[in-house]
Amino acid sequence: MSSPTSPLSEKTVRVTVQGPHGQQGSKDVFVAETGDGPPVLLLHGGGPGASGVPNYHRNIDALAAAGYRVIVPDLPGYGRSGKGIDQSDPFGYLADTVRGLLDELGLARAHLVGNSYGGSAALRLALDTPDRVDRLVLLGPGGINTTRALPTPGLTALLNYYTGDGPSREKVETFIRTHLVFDDTAIPDEAIEARYQASIDPEVVADPPLRRPSGPGALRTLWRMDLARDRRLRRLPTPTLVIWGREDRVNRPCGGHTLATTMPDASLLQLARTGHWVQFERSELFNHVVGAFLR
Repeated sequence: MSSPTSPLSEKTVRVTVQGPHGQQGSKDVFVAETGDGPPVLLLHGGGPGASGVPNYHRNIDALAAAGYRVIVPDLPGYGRSGKGIDQSDPFGYLADTVRGLLDELGLARAHLVGNSYGGSAALRLALDTPDRVDRLVLLGPGGINTTRALPTPGLTALLNYYTGDGPSREKVETFIRTHLVFDDTAIPDEAIEARYQASIDPEVVADPPLRRPSGPGALRTLWRMDLARDRRLRRLPTPTLVIWGREDRVNRPCGGHTLATTMPDASLLQLARTGHWVQFERSELFNHVVGAFLR
């Protein structure tokens, strides 16, 4: 896939991450950014081989041109960021890391745009510290109606990527072409290959960032990951735009209705003939709507 045409500055930031029991750690977070204006963080999804800039390559230039400082990190466990996350509370760990990144960048507040796994991180950050988030855009976020029924075929494929016979190019291609998008003809073969190569980083294979909760604390982890059950959701004041593809095969589109009827200031846009990767498949509409909403 092509890269944004605007020049991107790149750096790795060491952020402080608060642990689940009050202990502090640190994580190296790779960040690309461009543009000037109110800060907008774009948080990518959790599929195998995902990372920030490729996930949003059709959106970065448009948002920068609309007058925003566009900040695109690789989430922990992905791309050029440090590997390993707290598996007892994955969404909480991601939220803590993004908050630490805001601190290191000197940002008291920012808009957050999150796709899937990144949407879960954005929503959890807003629930934990609503004063740090100006506006939220959630694109088929995880943790909404995902633990109350059997996983979707797309989520099953994602969670099974590193199990069984292990990662493979065929698994990546099936996940992306069958589950991630509605129209697979828009995905070039080189994008599949890039995602596959990133997914077989030995550090990632040894410690996959997104996997099924297991062990004695599995039920508690699942409970923490069910964001729709969080009582704070009904009181969250953050203006929120929820965008969901009607043909999403990873996270159930009914999650959009759940958020729109639970959150006090949430609007829902559901798009026909669109899968899980809204910002890619409907990039022109996405760029226009999100730019206007953030203003």
